[in-house]
Amino acid sequence: MFSKIKTLTLAAVVGLSSLAAVPSAQADGIYFSIGQGGATVTVGDHDRRHRGPAWDRRHHHAPACSPRQAISKAHDMGLRRARIIREDRRTVHVAGHSRYGRGIVVFARAPHCPVIRRM
Repeated sequence: MFSKIKTLTLAAVVGLSSLAAVPSAQADGIYFSIGQGGATVTVGDHDRRHRGPAWDRRHHHAPACSPRQAISKAHDMGLRRARIIREDRRTVHVAGHSRYGRGIVVFARAPHCPVIRRM
């Protein structure tokens, strides 16, 4: 029993001393675990600088709603054969066929294409 308490205390001391060695401003998460294999300390660093330029190109989102995004969202809302009927500086109008007949959806030119009006 005494040896388990001594091992646990030693693991806590090692874990806390390693915490002082890691700069906390760069660490995304610090995880402690004590199991059958002993005590482990894991530091997660998910900084964008380490991901590379390929990740930036794949995960870049446009700051405004594009016509392609508006058509895709209208299709997800149930409009079949969706197409752009009007496009200006602030809105994108998409028309198509819904289950009730012709449908028109107006999207704002903001991120994630918020719906302004559905006719």
